[in-house]
Amino acid sequence: MFLLDYLDHTLKKLKAHSANCLTLINLSLGTFALISIFHHEFRLSLFLIFLAAFADRFDGMVARKFGIESEFGKQLDSMCDIISFGIAPALLVYQGVLHEYGTPGTLFTIFYVACSAMRLARFNISENNGYFTGLPITAAGCLITFSFLFHKMIPGHLFMFLVVILSVLMISNFKLKKV
Repeated sequence: MFLLDYLDHTLKKLKAHSANCLTLINLSLGTFALISIFHHEFRLSLFLIFLAAFADRFDGMVARKFGIESEFGKQLDSMCDIISFGIAPALLVYQGVLHEYGTPGTLFTIFYVACSAMRLARFNISENNGYFTGLPITAAGCLITFSFLFHKMIPGHLFMFLVVILSVLMISNFKLKKV
């Protein structure tokens, strides 16, 4: 009896923390992507950012499926997303392309990170109504990361344009249905 009760209790705890575990995997992958960028391992960083997006896709689904959505989980998810889809993609593009443009490249990178933070802050104080307001940070981070695959074929100044467009889209007021 004792063993079955203990096993049941353990399974309930695992279920209760499963979404947050996926969120922390997202954070770990984003942090590893940053470390890879510092070591100029851009391809590895790219891969890690996409893996973080995969983990991010499932943390909310798991929370809803198990009925374990919480304010804590929402806040934790945003803090992890700023690393994986705000800072990591911005630094990837900065280190790979924008650093060549000096101060303007630095300012565009900072602008993207600032818009990412504003996007997440707005999401955290909004009601869950089935719509996103503005481009989700995960989408923006994946788009900028995907574009980096072609950084040798795309002129650098177009990356600055892309960074500005994605930044503005994140903080814009258009509605996008959640999938």
